[in-house]
Amino acid sequence: MISAEARASLQESIPAPMGHFGAMVVAEARLAPGGTGDLHWARSGNIREELDMPLDKIDAALREELEALQAQGRAKAPERIIREVVPPEGKRGPRYRLEGSDQLFLRMNSNSYLSLSHHPRLIEAADQATHEFGVGPGAVRFIDGTFTPHAALEKRIARFVGKPAAKIFNSAYTANLGLAITLTHDRTYWIGDQLNHNCIIRGMRIANVPREQKAIYAHNDMDELRRALEEVPDGMERVVVIFDGIFSMRGDFAPLKKIEELVAEHHGRFPEGVVTVVDDSHGIGAYGDHGRGTEDFTGGHADVIVGTFGKAFGVNGGFIAGSEQLIEAVRQKADTYIYTNPLGAADCAAALAAVDLADSKEGAQRLKHLHERIAQFRRGVALLGIETIPGPHPVVPLLIRDTDQVRAWVKKLYEKGILVVGLTYPVVPRGEETIRVQINAAHTEADIDELLEKLKQVQAEV
Repeated sequence: MISAEARASLQESIPAPMGHFGAMVVAEARLAPGGTGDLHWARSGNIREELDMPLDKIDAALREELEALQAQGRAKAPERIIREVVPPEGKRGPRYRLEGSDQLFLRMNSNSYLSLSHHPRLIEAADQATHEFGVGPGAVRFIDGTFTPHAALEKRIARFVGKPAAKIFNSAYTANLGLAITLTHDRTYWIGDQLNHNCIIRGMRIANVPREQKAIYAHNDMDELRRALEEVPDGMERVVVIFDGIFSMRGDFAPLKKIEELVAEHHGRFPEGVVTVVDDSHGIGAYGDHGRGTEDFTGGHADVIVGTFGKAFGVNGGFIAGSEQLIEAVRQKADTYIYTNPLGAADCAAALAAVDLADSKEGAQRLKHLHERIAQFRRGVALLGIETIPGPHPVVPLLIRDTDQVRAWVKKLYEKGILVVGLTYPVVPRGEETIRVQINAAHTEADIDELLEKLKQVQAEV
């Protein structure tokens, strides 16, 4: 420990507390090795003696909150750590080893639908971009943090989804937050599906949309959507109808064509019209005959598409695609774009390679194989008599409808080397407790047969 005199001198040099962050942290200061007399900052076991922050109090409060989450069944389980990816061999696809176990696991909980994350072309693109541009951008987009791969990816994904322009974000989550900020003014009215993803709901909150300027319609209920449109209060100038393309807990899709027709009936009522927004994160790349997502499958059209590079494309990042004016407004107004460093060049280059691959003959073959494995699994589930929600999407929900049963099934499958996700209340409504299975292009026919056999075994055991 330093002397009292040195401590007093150090404390006098500390500036006054800075705004809402509270008092400056004065950690234990120690003399530098070699006796130079320089003071170095260091955290120590005595840090509470130096802090003017009651972490002991807030820690106790947070502990109570965490215990309440546990008691309510809402606490997240400890995160498993994948320590090894075992390449495909023979008739089987890739397997995974977890930390603390030598067991090989068949992973049925990944949203990497086209299984591109290990593709040599993506790895080569990321490697080349890293060597050329470095591992990080070094600034936000407005301060020379934009590199060639950023601009190239934006042009490519806009072309892929059939929109004039696009802007990329660190995730689809932050893209939705930024879009909500961009589209909201004091005369904007929002209408959303009851089962919309958390990021859509959070976006409305961050954009400070008042309760009286938003409505929710029952899941995929077009009569309720019509009623919500009819009941938009006087004085509203802009209406935004927003919904998931694929609802990730169920694997079902928004009836985009019907939504488009309903919205068209009301477009002329408002000075700035009615705008449709689809978050197609689980659709783009993996859904529809050409992998263009919900628009491709339904034949409908959305004005704005939000998507991700982190699912079917197997990389990272998100995007908004729409008109050139919309994208420029996003660039100027979206806090989640303006005030954060962008994706690294490597992520962008890999995502660009993924989009190109998805748009190629090889991509079409992967999509065809994926659809065949989905059909194979759904046939097997039907033979087992397990309830599910019909549809051709890689997300296949097994409706167990009981929390304890879901947990028992997930545990048994884990013991048999199968990784799946159990969804219970409040993630899904009571009575809709589900095991979510996600099919990927890397799964082989033998993999699906193995999964079905393990499901049959667990069905008999529980």
